[in-house]
Amino acid sequence: MKIICRFPKNELSLHKELFYNLTIRMKNNYTNTCTVYDNRFSCFNELNEDQKRLVEKHKVIVSYNKGEIICKQGTFASHIIYLKEGLAKVYLEGNPRNLVLKISPEGNLIGLPSIYDGNNIFLYSAATYTDSVIEMIDINIFKQLIRENAKFAYRVINVLNENTVQIYGRFFCLTNKQLHGRVADILLCLANRIFKTVEFMLPLSRNELAELTNMSTESVIRVLKDFNEDGLISITGKSIKILNYDMLSRISEAG
Repeated sequence: MKIICRFPKNELSLHKELFYNLTIRMKNNYTNTCTVYDNRFSCFNELNEDQKRLVEKHKVIVSYNKGEIICKQGTFASHIIYLKEGLAKVYLEGNPRNLVLKISPEGNLIGLPSIYDGNNIFLYSAATYTDSVIEMIDINIFKQLIRENAKFAYRVINVLNENTVQIYGRFFCLTNKQLHGRVADILLCLANRIFKTVEFMLPLSRNELAELTNMSTESVIRVLKDFNEDGLISITGKSIKILNYDMLSRISEAG
C-alpha cells in the first residue's frame, strides 16, 4: 500500500492536548529502524568501590566542539569512549560519502566493537553534532573489568546485542525505504529517542540530515517542504514540531 503525503488540511489539525499522549506512545511505537542508539550505560553501577576508583584513576575527561572527530576509523583503540554530554554520530568512512551507523546521545559508549581479542583499532569513526564532553577510559582497564565482574560483563553483552539489532534496522531503512519514509524515520527517531517530545530544536544541518538518510541535500529539503505543506510538521528556523505523529508513522512504516 502506498501512502500519499498530501491530505486535506482539516484532517491534519491536532489539538495540543493530544501531544502528551503521542509522546507516551512514541516509546512503544517506534524502535525497529531508529537511527539513534540510546541505551544509557548503567554497567558502571555494577562495579564495586575499588573498581570504580580504578576507572576514575584511568580515565581522562575531554571537551569537544561541534564537528570535531572523537575517534578515527583505523587508528589505535587505546580507550573506550563514554559520551558524558552532547550528541555524536558513529559512521563508516567511504568514498564519495560516509555511512552513518547510528546517533549516540549522552550517556552512551563508543568503541565497544574494538574490545575483541586480536583487534586493536577503531572499526569506525565518531564525530560530534554538538559541543560535547567525553570520558576516555583505558581499554585495558575496561577489559579487566569484563573479566573480573560477571554482572558488568553481562550488561556490556546486552548493550552490544541491542546495538547490533539497532544497526540491522538502520540498514533495512536505508535499503528498503524511499525518500519520504527515510525522512519520516529520522524525525520520529529524534523526537522519540533524543528529545522525548514532538517539538524540538533540530541540532543537525540539512547536509547532515542528507548524510543520515543517504539522500541529496536537495531531496531532504524538498521532503521537509512537502511535510510542512501537508501539515505533518511545522518548521520555524531550526525548530520542528510534529503535528501529525500517526500519519508520519504510517509514512515511515510504508517506506
